[in-house]
Amino acid sequence: MLGLHTTADPNGLPWADYAAQDRIAPMFLRSVLYMARTELFIVISVFLLLSALDRRPRTYLETIREQSRRLLIPFLFWTVFYAGYGLIKADAFGYFDNALKELMDPAEWFGYLTLGSVKYHMHFIPTVFGVVLFFPLYRLAVRYPALGIAVVICLIVKRELDGFIFSTFWGTEILPYLVRTAKVLTYVGYGMAAGAALGIWQKTTPETRRQWFGPIVFFGGLLFLIKLIATWKTVESGQWPFGYTPGYWADFLFPVVLFGGCMALGNLRWPLLISKLAPYAFGIYLCHPIFLDLTEIWLRDSQLSPIAQIGLKSGLTLMATSLLVYLVSRIPLVAWTIGLGALPKLWGSGSIERKTV
Repeated sequence: MLGLHTTADPNGLPWADYAAQDRIAPMFLRSVLYMARTELFIVISVFLLLSALDRRPRTYLETIREQSRRLLIPFLFWTVFYAGYGLIKADAFGYFDNALKELMDPAEWFGYLTLGSVKYHMHFIPTVFGVVLFFPLYRLAVRYPALGIAVVICLIVKRELDGFIFSTFWGTEILPYLVRTAKVLTYVGYGMAAGAALGIWQKTTPETRRQWFGPIVFFGGLLFLIKLIATWKTVESGQWPFGYTPGYWADFLFPVVLFGGCMALGNLRWPLLISKLAPYAFGIYLCHPIFLDLTEIWLRDSQLSPIAQIGLKSGLTLMATSLLVYLVSRIPLVAWTIGLGALPKLWGSGSIERKTV
């Protein structure tokens, strides 16, 4: 996700102010990184949740209470933090007064707390929490893996709903809430895919799953060819190709394909380093905008090419964020803010495991 955010310019656009040839390398890099979209982490989160429920059954209310503590308490902390921290970038890029006015608006704070609109990456937490609310449906897909096809049906519905909502409610205050509601409801399909994956895992042998890896790679390769077409359209126009229907399907199906590939190779011996670094991933996700903003401020008048700026932003942000997250993890008083350590007594005792489930 860090790489995804650094491959766009500070305005979230595909380097529209630069020549087309300067966009080729950044957009190709983005097409590779964007195979692991946010939706992949939703599939992973639901898969881990369902696995945990298989090992230790809990009631619906117990499960949602647990997820609230793991997700929403850190979310509240970082929402308040980024509301203030965002003023630094706003001042550097000349929209400080508007940003300050926004902080005084209760309606904006409602959006911060329900949509995660305080910062571009914060939307994931309320979205995944909304998807988790439907976990009893996903348990059906564990029993009947054929229900995993629901991801395709849900994506069809999502595309139609988005077209209707944007064309009908554009410019209204209710638009982002309708879009997010449609997103959560249709992302239930990813939960069904995760449940189906768990059911297949439980019902098949490692040898059988490994045989699926070849077809999965072939199908993924076809989807990537479509992504390359979408990338070329972006290079030529300097705009995201939202209207390119095949690109929509390639983008939104890739998370399922990637997860399927991981499942096919799930019984291999993976490097222990991955498990050692994994607990810090949530913190890097939460904290990386701190340093990404600073590097974008530093580079705002730079004459460097987009790919050079991306290299600097990615390298500096990753190193600084990793160091910060490691230091925070070593301080019990604040480690809970990145999903590690015990919560403050204000919210009850117990340790938050570093998972997005």
